[in-house]
Amino acid sequence: MSAYDPMLSGTALIERRLLLSIVDVARAVFGAAASSIFLVEETTGDLVFEAVAGEGEEHLIGMRFPQGTGIAGWVAASGQPMIADDLLDAPFARDAAESTGYVPSSIMAAPLFRGEEVIGVLEVLDRSTSYRGELADVDLLSLIAAQAACGLELLLRLRHTDTALSGADDVHILLQRIATRVPRGAPHPTALKLLAAADELLA
Repeated sequence: MSAYDPMLSGTALIERRLLLSIVDVARAVFGAAASSIFLVEETTGDLVFEAVAGEGEEHLIGMRFPQGTGIAGWVAASGQPMIADDLLDAPFARDAAESTGYVPSSIMAAPLFRGEEVIGVLEVLDRSTSYRGELADVDLLSLIAAQAACGLELLLRLRHTDTALSGADDVHILLQRIATRVPRGAPHPTALKLLAAADELLA
């Protein structure tokens, strides 16, 4: 799916562009046949393809695997990176790969963290054997995943804000909602600063 999908806008469009840039970079760094990002759906634990570069990019977006499926499922559950250089030795991974229409010779995956929680998985298929420096491939992928998770964390916070603001076009409704959440007594100092800033803007 294109980063410029006309059906997307606002936070969703920014998120799609970020995820696509991550898989593009990962694929280029490793000279891989494909790279993808799964995000963990909060309600079901399913792994959902959210961005793909290379093999499968035309049809895999939105496809989902049940919790614990394949290498991505193992990485999401364990919070540990993993390399499988021969899928014949990992039948559980091969079965998942076959369902996508492309069976790689090797898969490498690293978790995306939000605090202590795994919110997704970055995967690279059929990486090249070219020399990439002293850092092991799995460590390099983990670094890319860590940077990706930082950007994704900011977008998830923005999405949460968008959700909180939905249906609050009337500023009075929004202020009433805020008032019910501010604790009595000594409010949080950050809340006071935000309310003071809002008061200045509305003055």
